[in-house]
Amino acid sequence: MPTKLLQIPTTDGQADAFAAFPDHGERHPGVLMYADAFGIRPVLREMARELAGHGYYVLVPNFFYRHGPAPLIELPEHIGEEVRSEAVAQLMPLIEAHTAERVLSDADAYLRFLTTQPEVGAGPVAVTGYCIGGLLAMRTAAAHPGQVAAVAGFHGPVGADGPDSLHRLTGEVHFGHAETDMTPEALGELNQALDAAGVGYTSEIYPGTLHGFTMSDTDAFNPAALQRHWDRLLPLLDRTLANT
Repeated sequence: MPTKLLQIPTTDGQADAFAAFPDHGERHPGVLMYADAFGIRPVLREMARELAGHGYYVLVPNFFYRHGPAPLIELPEHIGEEVRSEAVAQLMPLIEAHTAERVLSDADAYLRFLTTQPEVGAGPVAVTGYCIGGLLAMRTAAAHPGQVAAVAGFHGPVGADGPDSLHRLTGEVHFGHAETDMTPEALGELNQALDAAGVGYTSEIYPGTLHGFTMSDTDAFNPAALQRHWDRLLPLLDRTLANT
């Protein structure tokens, strides 16, 4: 599986990024993948390669690039609870500095870069994200409704921007929530807002899950939920990007 380390030009500098794509010598639909707050690391690179193996060009930017290239903080091979709180404390100032204005400016740059890569075909793209990356994915899709054909967010605060942002979505949506992040009552409210927005969607709580359930290098990892995530994400991309 070919991979590349890239530099994405932005209004504030250069964002380092990782890309994976099939070795077929042809063009493929583009997918912008936002990492969780821990950023680009072996588990994210493996997930990008896994997705690329299904026929997609997958671009994973370091959205904290203003503070330096990835990895921004030292992480162990396994992010256990004993180090998680310290790592989150280190990252929280970066999260707080990543304003909505920065998110949208960067999204423009990421999509412009993605769609001009020689391995990426013409047509719409998809955006997916994990944890805070799920929120970034939704904001990106809402800001580019004609370009983003599908958006997926996993264990992320996808409803944080309220109903107005959902009305700007035009692509198909999947949200996979952790049981510890979303109550059934909150899920009902979010899904009512999606109904009102008139978009095609699935939005569900993955049973028995903790925040971060897709990440195999954390204590929250749930293999069954990771597979459920693939079972939702791959058909979504196939439906929306198959003809691009």
